[in-house]
Amino acid sequence: MAKSSKKTFRDSAADFEALNRSIDGRKFPPLCLLMGDEPYFIDALTTRLTEEILPKEERAFNQTVVYGKDTDAGAVINLCRQMPMTGSLQVVIVREAQHLRRLEQLSLYAAAPSPSTVLVLCHKEKNMDKRWQLYKQIESRGTVFESVRPRDYEIAGWLTDYIRSKGCTIDPKSVAMLTDFLGADIAKITNELGKLLTFLPEGTKRITAEHIEQNIGISKDFNNFELTKALSERNMPRAMRIADHFARNPKEYPLLLTISAMFAHFQRIFIVNYQQWLARRKGTPVPQDAELARMLKLPSPFFVKEYRQAATLYPNNKVFAVMGLLREYDLKSKGMNAGQADNGELLRELLLKILMI
Repeated sequence: MAKSSKKTFRDSAADFEALNRSIDGRKFPPLCLLMGDEPYFIDALTTRLTEEILPKEERAFNQTVVYGKDTDAGAVINLCRQMPMTGSLQVVIVREAQHLRRLEQLSLYAAAPSPSTVLVLCHKEKNMDKRWQLYKQIESRGTVFESVRPRDYEIAGWLTDYIRSKGCTIDPKSVAMLTDFLGADIAKITNELGKLLTFLPEGTKRITAEHIEQNIGISKDFNNFELTKALSERNMPRAMRIADHFARNPKEYPLLLTISAMFAHFQRIFIVNYQQWLARRKGTPVPQDAELARMLKLPSPFFVKEYRQAATLYPNNKVFAVMGLLREYDLKSKGMNAGQADNGELLRELLLKILMI
């Protein structure tokens, strides 16, 4: 049962697993509202409910799928009030319920739902208004699942847990490669991981950068993770080789995403510098790796060592200068004062200026 307090992505992931366990136990409430701005969880739960409530031979007679744009609340109520043609249960699934005409009128049905019907409302893009009588009735008599879109820094932890649920583990560099390349699109991530897990050699229990390169096509040597690492080490030859690779493959490595990755990277260096300054000022110890990893929103304390080392090469006066360059080249990448330079040239210029600070 969902609560009315503000949900987080972590809450959604936990509720998703709990609802899947309920489905495994064949516990189907008469009213089920799947709502929110993260479509992956809603689609996955809808698929499971579609496949699990009724046996395959009954679905043609007792399972109805309608779309919100094509119907209204009255028609849905009529469907829900019908008796099953065979068996003891029918399923009515309303996809894109956020577009259902006179949606709130479903409260007339939700006040006394039929015990022989499971109504599933897929309310994507946003939440149903929690002040509505309909929402309160579903919350009281059925199940509400709120699907919250993840923030970038939340993906790594979820991805690690997801892979563990499939009987594998993954090293931190591989997590960084996947999140760097696939972003926060968890539907895309699960699709790519599904293919990867299918093609892994039998008996493989740990996913490595080599597996990802071979099966997903993400280079283990040329990616934003490796570029920011080269900047951390002030390794100009390595940084420029990566920039040349990006320039040859502009569709795979958009400059805007690279600048965004560098901005997040130098923000973390700033935080490490600030924590070290604060510790000196107060005469207290610098936070341990686990605490710093939490502050930096890193997937693992494994990466903290890099940021501690980078902070010695980039004191905050240099970090501020780098941030200024990143803002300048962000505008140039969008066509402002860029002249005739393409994105590859802009990236090379930017890296040279950063490494010469």
